[in-house]
Parts: sequence; structure tokens; C-alpha cells
Amino acid sequence: MVYHSVRTLLDSNVNPNAVLYVSLETPIYTGLSLEGILGYFQELFSHKRDSILYVFFDEIQYLKNWEVHLKSLVDSYPDYRFVATGSAAAALRLKSNESGAGRFSDYVLPPLTFAEYLMFIGREAELIETVPSENAGVNDYLAKDVDGLNEEFVNYLNYGGYPEAVFSETIRRDPGQYIKSDIIDKVLLRDLPSLYGISDIQELNRLFTTLAYNTGNEVSLEGLSQSSGVAKNTIKRYLEYLEAAFLIKRVERIDQNAKRFKRAMCFKVYLTNPSMRAALFGQLDIDSDAMGALTETAIFSQWQHSQQVELYYARWNNGEIDIIHLYDADQKPAWAVEVKWSDRPYTARGELDNCVDFVRRNPNVKQPLLITSRTISDEYVIYKGVTFEFSPASLYAYTLGVNILRGVEKEKSLKLRPEPPQLQ
Repeated sequence: MVYHSVRTLLDSNVNPNAVLYVSLETPIYTGLSLEGILGYFQELFSHKRDSILYVFFDEIQYLKNWEVHLKSLVDSYPDYRFVATGSAAAALRLKSNESGAGRFSDYVLPPLTFAEYLMFIGREAELIETVPSENAGVNDYLAKDVDGLNEEFVNYLNYGGYPEAVFSETIRRDPGQYIKSDIIDKVLLRDLPSLYGISDIQELNRLFTTLAYNTGNEVSLEGLSQSSGVAKNTIKRYLEYLEAAFLIKRVERIDQNAKRFKRAMCFKVYLTNPSMRAALFGQLDIDSDAMGALTETAIFSQWQHSQQVELYYARWNNGEIDIIHLYDADQKPAWAVEVKWSDRPYTARGELDNCVDFVRRNPNVKQPLLITSRTISDEYVIYKGVTFEFSPASLYAYTLGVNILRGVEKEKSLKLRPEPPQLQ
């Protein structure tokens, strides 16, 4: 994306000598300050303080106290545009929040949505039919070939969250090597320990491996402590670190009456990118036992592109609902989704009793209540007085991703200006 930004500047007739790109993980820059690097650039091309320059510092977390240096540069050169990027999300967010208030604009780049994945591989038009909806700006979508869509959904779960894996046949043949070595190990073994002073790296690694294997399942501090051999207080801290690093997402539990617990003993943990599980434990096929949990993980992954919606799950003695959104004003349930990777509930209606129970206790929940399936689509199913809609999980993931993304694009389009790019 940085390279694309540079290309956009050059295509907009910005002088190439006014654009500086530096990757700070390159050994030759070790020991140099940001001021020093910028000074060499200014001297080389005789740039003045009031010149219009575009400066890209990539992998900025490798420079000690980068946030102090960057803040000083932003203050000293108001006509320069600075972009700082890094893969250590926790480090960037922590440091920018500490010293960049009012000066830095943070942009989080979530994993690819399923819709983006289909766009990238060029199969969106082949597999998806767009149907104009009565709601302005929101379309409905149908699967032209649900088996083909499911095949690509499985590929998406295995490696599709990362653009490099989508475009590189070498990485696709062995995504575990790339995803584990270049992403997971880098964050777990280097970035998090250095940022938070973690001394027992293997302990953190054991906990993350346990969480990755159980993505989409309910866990407790007690259970995690027993299965990973890590003390509960330490687990609480590690969970905060892993969430700050965007490796996991915790989801709170509510009860059958949509009430939150004063002491949350149990919660669900999702990998932010379902491809991480396949990298650690091997790739899935369409009939793998883990497909249900990974499908749920993928659905939650689509929601990462929306900063507006807080999601919960409900569990009680006789049932569970996977995804629930509460109204902000009164904290009553607005809508619910039960995620399945199976067509069985369509005929074995007794498996919907938990949903019926929840709707009866919470009559404000929007109907039809959505049940994802493996292949079945049916917009109108009534069971025990409750209306259900069945939709393939792969199609729901696509619809969710594309609508959220286009909503984001619509918001950003209001801020676009016709003059040449002003990167900040």
C-alpha cells in the first residue's frame, strides 16, 4: 500500500525528488535518527523547510523512541507529509497514543474480507449475482454457484486473509511457513516481548497456540490456566497484549435475557484472521471438524472493518446464540445470527429451539433471524412462531464484507478533495 501511495504521487506529477521512502528494518539505517535520515535527504536535493515533501518511514517500530522523533519532525516541518507504517500494531498504537495526540491519524488495516479475496482472484462476477435492494445503497447478493463459492471460502480460511498469500503461488503452497514465520512468530517472539517486557516467551507462545486451536469456542481463565500451564493473572495480561497486537479478539458473553455478567468468567476468543489457525495446525478441507469454528471466526473477521458495531454471544443452560448486537440506547438485542456450517438445522428444526427460546425472551430481536448454512438459501421459514432466514455462510461472509467495505468507502468519499494527493 505504501508503494501504491508513492505511485499515486508520481502519477499526479509530484517531483520524484520530493518523495522519500525508507524501510527502517534495513541494517544500514541502524543507529540513525529520523532527523538524520531526513537531513541527508534534504541535503541531497537541496530541499527547504517550506518545500512540499512526502516522507514514508516503513517498519518504524525498529527505531527506538520513534514516536518522540516523529512528533518533533511533524512540529518542525508543517509542510511535510509524514506516513509511518509498521506491522507491530500494539507498539504503534501504544506509542502514538502516548505522544501523538492531535498530530497523528491512525489507520488500522484489518485482514482481507472474503469479498476482497474474491475480487483479488477475479472470481467475484463468476460466483456472485448482485440484486438491487429496496434499501438505498445496500444490495442483496445471490450465489451463482454455491459449491464454487464454498470452495473459495475454504481457500480463504486457509490463506486468504493475507494479500501476499493470495497473489503468490509459492506462499499458497506453504502458507504456514509465511504466516507463522513472518507474522505470528515476529509478533509473538519479538514485538510483544520487547514492548511489554515479557520474559517467558514460550509461555506466551503456549497460550496463543491454545487460543488459536480453540478459536470460536468459549473459554475461561481457569480452563486456559489448566490447559496452557500459565497462571490466571498472567493470562489476563497476555490476553490484553495479544488483543492489542490484533492477533485475537475477545467477545463478551450475555445471558438468555441479553444481560451482561458483572463478573465475566467465560468469554469467546477469535483469531483476527482465520488463516492463522491453518498455518499453525494444517489446512482445512470442506468437511474438516474445525470448519464450524473457523466459519464463525471468519464471520467475526469481516466485522473488523466496522468500528461501529459491538458484538456479543449469548449462552445459557439450554442453548447458545453465536452473534448478537445490542442497541446502544437501551442495551436490548437488535439482531442475532446463528452460525452453522451445516444444512441439518433446515430439516432438523429442533436444533433451532435455542433461537426460539431467545426470541421469546427478547421479542424486540429483528426477524427473520439469520441462520447460516452450508448450501441452503431460504428467506422465509417459520418454526414455533419465529421467522428464520437460511443463507450459505460463504454468501453471508461475502455480503457482510462487501456492505461494510462500501459503507466505509462511502464515508471516506465525503472527505476526498480534487487537488493532488495530500498524504498526512
